[in-house]
Amino acid sequence: MASTFPALLAALLRADAGRPLVTFYDDATGERVELSVATYANWVAKTSSLFVEELDLARGDRIRVDLPTHWLGPVFLGAAWNVGLTVVPDGDADAFVCGPDGLEGYAGRAGEHPVVACALQPLGVRFRDPLPADVHDFGVEVWSQPDAFLPWDPPGADEEALPGTGQATLLTPSDDVLPLADGDRLITTANPVSPDGLATFVQPLVRGGSTVWVRNADPATWQRRRDDERATAETGQPARS
Repeated sequence: MASTFPALLAALLRADAGRPLVTFYDDATGERVELSVATYANWVAKTSSLFVEELDLARGDRIRVDLPTHWLGPVFLGAAWNVGLTVVPDGDADAFVCGPDGLEGYAGRAGEHPVVACALQPLGVRFRDPLPADVHDFGVEVWSQPDAFLPWDPPGADEEALPGTGQATLLTPSDDVLPLADGDRLITTANPVSPDGLATFVQPLVRGGSTVWVRNADPATWQRRRDDERATAETGQPARS
């Protein structure tokens, strides 16, 4: 079992780079995005380079990822751990990631700490309107980053992935956190960057599985979507009214 995120992602690429890893639906907009292991790794590499080369973040720094349920959530988590950053759920941090709803609240911190804003449009495109001063538009800056990332100071097994939790501990399969079988495909309404939803990304990842995240889930189409996606496990099924 890999003891760091970079080692785990490398192992997944060697095993089957073309299989689906991250799938996202928004039932309110009809959006569907699917990232294979290779495509996910490419997004993680570009975002890792953005963190290090453009934002001057380094191993041991703290980052807060404040996004709704979205496919970019697992990308930012992976990039943070790829670099050796600690993902914090709230409070002070060395850098912040937000969506459109959080832009006003985080813009005031941009003069002191890096703030990356995501438009959350299909294909990761930019904001239509100019952003506040010093706020980085992810949809602009990520595309110029290289497709491969090799850290000069890679994280170790004891590097904090979460406050008080090292990478090796985070990446240890645990039925106590979310009981899954190896290779399970999970469908869920949870937010992967939230403390309660983090396991919907990590546990399938370490068990060689994958996840389908559904935002604004329509209870009427849930079972059909589960069948279409060949999900073998679920959590957070939407309640019918």
